[in-house]
Amino acid sequence: MHINEVLTAEDGVAFIDVHVILNSDNPNWVRPLDQDINSTFDPKQNRLFKDGKAKRWLLIDDKGNLSGRIAAYVNPSYKNKGDKQLTGGVGYFDCINDQEAANLLFDIAKEWLSSEGMEAMDGPINFGERNKFWGLLVDGFHPPVYNLSFNPPYYAELFTGYGFQKFYSQYCYDNGLYRDKPRQLADKFYEGHSKYANNPDYYIKHLSKNNIREFSADFSEVYNQAWAGHEGNKVLSKEAAYRGMKKMKPILKKHTAWLAYHKERPVAVWLNMVNLNEIFKDFNGKMNLLNKLRFLYRINFKKLTQLVGLVYGVIPEYQGTGMDYFLIVETEKDLKVNTHFVQLELQWIGDFNPKMMAIAEFLDSVKSRELITYRYLFDREAKYERHPIFG
Repeated sequence: MHINEVLTAEDGVAFIDVHVILNSDNPNWVRPLDQDINSTFDPKQNRLFKDGKAKRWLLIDDKGNLSGRIAAYVNPSYKNKGDKQLTGGVGYFDCINDQEAANLLFDIAKEWLSSEGMEAMDGPINFGERNKFWGLLVDGFHPPVYNLSFNPPYYAELFTGYGFQKFYSQYCYDNGLYRDKPRQLADKFYEGHSKYANNPDYYIKHLSKNNIREFSADFSEVYNQAWAGHEGNKVLSKEAAYRGMKKMKPILKKHTAWLAYHKERPVAVWLNMVNLNEIFKDFNGKMNLLNKLRFLYRINFKKLTQLVGLVYGVIPEYQGTGMDYFLIVETEKDLKVNTHFVQLELQWIGDFNPKMMAIAEFLDSVKSRELITYRYLFDREAKYERHPIFG
C-alpha cells in the first residue's frame, strides 16, 4: 500500500469516492453533498485557510484500489478548555478494516502535524465549525441527519488501536413531538412558563425570510453574552450573524427558530433547521440542475417531518429564572400548531456539559446517537487528560 497526497482535481474526486466505496453498502447511509466536502478544502470558501492549513491523502493498495483517506489541519483558532498542547486535527477518515492500513493514514497525518509544530491531534474533526462532520459515530447507526458523521462501526477499533484515547463524547437526543399529548413536558416546564405567560413584557419571535436582519442582530446579542469567550468562541458581530443567516434563507422554514424577549431585549434563543437529508437522500451527492429543481420543490412543498436542534441558550442574567421553561413551552405550542414536524433531534451535547444533558433529558428526550472525539498525544509519555467537565 502507498499514500498519495491529494494535489489534483482528479485526486479530489477520488477523496470523495473513498467514502462512497466504504459506506454505500449500508442502507442507512446518506451520501453527503460533494459540494459540502469540497468547500472545506477550498481556500476561496473556507476562511480558516487565512491563518490555517489543511492537507489530504489517499491510501491506495497494490492493485490501485482506493483503500482509505484522511485529512489533517492546523487551525490556530481551535482550542478546548484546559488544553496544554498545541493540537491539530484529523478528519474525513475512511479506511478498510485493517489496522496497518489505518496506521499508515494516521502516521502521515501525525508527521505533517508535527512538522507544523503540533503536539497532539484530535479526530475525527472538521476543518471548520463543530456542527459539521465532527466526531466518530459509535452508537446510533440509523440514517444520519444533515452534516452528521456516519461511518462503519469498526472505525472505533482503528482509532483506539493506533493509540487514540477518548477526549469526549457528544450525544444526540431524540424528541418525539407527540401531537396527541397536549402536555408532553414535565410539570416543572409548565410551572416555570406560567410565571411569564400572562405578562406582555415576555414574548417570543420566530425567524422568517422577512426578518432575517433583525433576528440575526438579536441572535448575535444573545450569543455574545452566552457563548463568546467559551471554548475559543469569538464575539459574533451583527453583520457576521446576518451573513450566516442570509445563507440559510433558501432552507428557512417558518416556526423552526425562535428568540425570547423581555421588554424588547433578546434573552434566549433556540435555533433548529429541517433535516435536509430528508431532501438530499436520493441526490447521490450531486447538486446538478435537476436536483436543484427537486430541492426547491421539496423544501417548499414536501411535508418534512424532522427538525435538527442546533443552538439553545439563555443569557447568564436570565439563567435559573424559568426563562428557559418559558421559551420551550412557547416553542412546543408553536411547533404543534404551525408545522408538520413529528421529530426533533437535539445535536452536539458534550458529555462535559452535564447541565445541557439534563435539559435534554428533561425534554422527555432519549439519547439517539453517540459520537466520540479522540485525542492522540505525540509525546507518548505525557499525562493524558480528558476534556474537563463544565461547572
